[in-house]
Amino acid sequence: MHPAFRNIFIVFAFGILSIEPVFAAAMGAADARHLLNRAGFGARPADVAGFARLSRTEAVGRLLFGPTVDVPSPPDDLLEYQSPAMLRAQDKEVRKQEQRRRVIGLRAWWLAAMLKAPTPAAQLRERMTLFWHNHFVSSLQKVRSTKLMVEQNQLLRRHALGNFDELLHAVSKDPAMVIYLDSATNRKGSPNENFAREVMELFTLGEGNYSEQDIKEAARAFTGWSIERDTGEYRWRPFAHDNGSKTVLGVSGNLDGDAVLDILLAQPQTAELVVRKLWREFVSATPNEQEIRRIARRYRDANYDTRVALRELLNSQAFWATENRLALIKSPVDWIVGTLNTLEMEAPDSQRLSLALRQLGQDLFAPPNVRGWPGGEAWINSSTLLARKSLAERLLQRDGRTDLREALLDPSYQLK
Repeated sequence: MHPAFRNIFIVFAFGILSIEPVFAAAMGAADARHLLNRAGFGARPADVAGFARLSRTEAVGRLLFGPTVDVPSPPDDLLEYQSPAMLRAQDKEVRKQEQRRRVIGLRAWWLAAMLKAPTPAAQLRERMTLFWHNHFVSSLQKVRSTKLMVEQNQLLRRHALGNFDELLHAVSKDPAMVIYLDSATNRKGSPNENFAREVMELFTLGEGNYSEQDIKEAARAFTGWSIERDTGEYRWRPFAHDNGSKTVLGVSGNLDGDAVLDILLAQPQTAELVVRKLWREFVSATPNEQEIRRIARRYRDANYDTRVALRELLNSQAFWATENRLALIKSPVDWIVGTLNTLEMEAPDSQRLSLALRQLGQDLFAPPNVRGWPGGEAWINSSTLLARKSLAERLLQRDGRTDLREALLDPSYQLK
């Protein structure tokens, strides 16, 4: 029998209903718009047109491995470190005004990076930087250094699509995190449990997957992680470290902080927690636990390569399902930046945008608490819904481009 006919016979004999096409079909504009809206900030018309010609699998690959560019450096004054002693020496009112100016500049810098991300891949990187900012939470209100917050933001961006294992180890010693979760006061004989508790509950395992004794033992392992107060740099202080034997999640030995992090990464619950949060970010508010476990296994098997988890999520049937489209409530950042991108509007001054975001309930670099912004329906209340309505109306008034810019540049303008 001719090989071609033999293949046809096999197809029918075994009841195979379809053959994988040599060239996958183009997904079209509707699918492209859905993918770009979820994986970035809005869907620019030119990007929609380009992605519409790709198959879904090709489009996801381009997002994950496409070209990005370096984010412009922030203004020099944001990179000046002010030690606690320097802050105490300043006049209280001067310090307050200077801090306010720096905070506004810091938020404006990141918003500009989001708005100017030139490719869908660059937008995905910024989207993931924001995702990690709300996972590994710290706040400028406690850290009190724009330099340290810039450095943490740059750390999250470097690892945004990289290895979660490496990110966890790096961010745990990040000076902003050391300050925020009180690691600098965690010393032998007087352990501070804040970081040990949050790294288990919020960063890795999730509630119910560890004991109070695990927290106490892990806190001892993290002793000695500190910062240099005059420079803000991370410092390992061996004299403050507890060298005694510890037992965390059944593993015993003279454990240090890095060893504890490795123990947490070895637990299947860690991959499941991260994938579950990614599902809520990109797919729907209601995770499919069977799919979560499947994707989490692949995530762990790939040594926590975040691109693998995202590839599985964005190629899943659930991601493309009709019932999951238009089903997520956008965060204020996603809503404003995405609207400007989709309508190809000239971006107003980023400082004014950051003030608008405050009225909508999302102050960058200042999540409400260690759990971050809860997201979902929590973004909408009587105040923020009216604020969104007001801004949307201005977008649609006559020449919306001019209106929005004038509105957000007007110091007296308030979203109502």
